[in-house]
Amino acid sequence: MNLDIFSSWTYAQAQAQEDAVLERARERGRELGVESVGSATAGFLTVLAAVSGARNIVEIGTGVGVSGTSLLRGAGKQSALTTIDIDVDHLAAAREAFHDAGIDGSRTRAISGRAQAVLPRLTDGAYDLVFIDADKTHLLEYVTQAIRLVKTGGMVIMHDAFDQHRVPKPAVRQPSTVATRNATRMLREDERFVSTLVPTGLGLQIAARVG
Repeated sequence: MNLDIFSSWTYAQAQAQEDAVLERARERGRELGVESVGSATAGFLTVLAAVSGARNIVEIGTGVGVSGTSLLRGAGKQSALTTIDIDVDHLAAAREAFHDAGIDGSRTRAISGRAQAVLPRLTDGAYDLVFIDADKTHLLEYVTQAIRLVKTGGMVIMHDAFDQHRVPKPAVRQPSTVATRNATRMLREDERFVSTLVPTGLGLQIAARVG
């Protein structure tokens, strides 16, 4: 890699600053063994939510509330988040983060369960933004559901689009890496979307629905 490019990437990641709310959420994450989105990614999610004007958001994989808090802060006070996670401890930690951030409880709906069972019950084309940060085993199913859920003008955002930086290495054929490549291809080749891969943190695949 060109060292100037790497230096610029490192510099950009280091510019991210977080307040005590997200710092406490990250501490809870360390106690639970949960890896949250990085600081630069959290900041980028806030900006994306703000510029998109998202009102209704779905999050697949709650973590401890770092990404959900970031999205809601950007989306504004009229927005609402439906977040799905199989682990009740993760959901409890996320609720603490939302409360610490001053987010009204009526703006969040935390659903405990397997995303592949919950997502089919959500309404077609009713959401402005779908954020995916969950297990790679069911990633293609999550992307398929996200495509169904997002309305025209909305976007699908997939976190860890580099699969821990393995995706760019052609020789790596781990199941998670293959699933990530296939999910990226699914979004890129869908003519209803325009898509781009952003090298922030572990990578964000962003697809905006235009048709």
